[in-house]
Amino acid sequence: MPEIDPTEHEIADLGPKIKDIEDADELREMLALEEDGEDRTPVKTLIESRIEKLEGEDDEETDPATADLSAMTVADIANMVRDVDDADVLRDILERERDGNDRSSAISQIESRIESIEGSDEDGGEVEVEYVPPEEKYPELDHPTNEKQWVEGTVGGDYRDMWVYCETQAGELVDVSKEMLGKARGLMDQYNADYDEDERVVAVLIGADASDHVEDVTAYGADLVVYYEDSRLERFRHTSYTEIFCDMARAGGELASEGHEAVDWKEYHEPRYTIFPATNNGRDLSALVQGALDSGLASDCSGLYIENAMISNPAKVGTAGDKKEFGRVLHMKRPDFSGFEYSTILCIDKPNRDFHPQGASVIPGSFDVPDPDYEREAEVVDYEMELDDAWFEVDVTEFDRLSGGVDLTGNEVVVAVGRGIGDDPTTGIELALDLVDAFDDADLGLSRGVITSSYAFDSHVEQYVTEERQIGESGQVVEPAVYIAAGISGAIQHKVGCDESDTIIAINTDPEADIADFSDYVIEGDLFEVLPRLTEAVERGELAAAVEASDD
Repeated sequence: MPEIDPTEHEIADLGPKIKDIEDADELREMLALEEDGEDRTPVKTLIESRIEKLEGEDDEETDPATADLSAMTVADIANMVRDVDDADVLRDILERERDGNDRSSAISQIESRIESIEGSDEDGGEVEVEYVPPEEKYPELDHPTNEKQWVEGTVGGDYRDMWVYCETQAGELVDVSKEMLGKARGLMDQYNADYDEDERVVAVLIGADASDHVEDVTAYGADLVVYYEDSRLERFRHTSYTEIFCDMARAGGELASEGHEAVDWKEYHEPRYTIFPATNNGRDLSALVQGALDSGLASDCSGLYIENAMISNPAKVGTAGDKKEFGRVLHMKRPDFSGFEYSTILCIDKPNRDFHPQGASVIPGSFDVPDPDYEREAEVVDYEMELDDAWFEVDVTEFDRLSGGVDLTGNEVVVAVGRGIGDDPTTGIELALDLVDAFDDADLGLSRGVITSSYAFDSHVEQYVTEERQIGESGQVVEPAVYIAAGISGAIQHKVGCDESDTIIAINTDPEADIADFSDYVIEGDLFEVLPRLTEAVERGELAAAVEASDD
């Protein structure tokens, strides 16, 4: 029996544990457990990759000149070519890849290495990267993006302002919209001071009651409010909302596309920055808008800041071996897909091509909701455009609207449970609810592992196991006075959701679990035994004493 049973862990927990295992046979036993249990493809891939790495360490070094590329992954090719210093050998590899699997990502890795090599002449001179339009470089391929109505390949366009899409639900401005406006206000105030500019926070409202929220978005930080109101927009629709936002973004400016008249509220080409909420609708809209505007998107971000960036990538600077400082870059911080650390995403222009707006979607709860200032004033634009009837061919004839919902962000205490309830899921939820009831202001949260599990719950607790209670990167972000995490390993995605809590109390059978790294107190023990004791302590008013004595 292996030391680690993968079925008891989320994939984000397994990464750091598996990379320390040096026994391929133990990994095979883990793989068998996973196949007989949860049978999750990402977990099996993770284990298999570690096995391949261990067993490949004793293999003879691959000869790039004779390597069988068809049997290699893109990662294998990238690792191989980074040690090749002969451009002719690289060109041979490139030709064989094109004649074989023809994987664009592998080709990009090889081409980047060639550019890097040829940018390091004996003379140390710079080698300019020649620009060849895609349709000329690859005439045999279709390029549907070149047929997009609004792909302009703009260079040196005029971009200004930070645009914030302000989502509303059931007639209310959602909290994440307020958070983004407050963050945008701070970013642009600092931006204007750093770069001696006078750029604005632009709030965008779209919906059947858009005008009702103009005063609120102004109070939370907007300098300019652009809204479009139509009764047909009562509920979010992909096509109409995307078309309206993009039409606003393209309006006016000296480089405005044909068919757009000049406007007095906007003299630039497109927004410099756009930010959207990482809600269900916001995620969809952000991807659609940024794609339509032919730029990039960093999704599910939890941090934003603006500063210059020094870049050496030849594809971005135009000259191999050279460096260039890009100014006014929005740095978009988000947890890695691996769950092990954060990455900062940049959307950088390249020669012969601008990439604006620089866009991000923001995880709700990432920023503080600012205090509104209803004395503030803003320019307001009632936007006008014709809506295509074809965008509304499908009618919603009947619908149910959920009442209330679960908002964990305002509670003094949050009791969250994870996969540690797996031995008896119903009892685990019951014990957590007992502790919640012992507090005056508390509620129940869940880790993603509980939401995605196949646990069977009795009906009286099943109502509490809903996605809206999930805490983490793809759920709610909470900052209670006390956060109690029972049976939660502490993957980075969960850390995002609770790290700003005043006091974090972790209950775990493993004192080395990742959650211990960011908890104030760690109770080593089984949640089925610890939670009842905590409940009794709270009811007696002795929680602090119970926590301090948790080592017994």
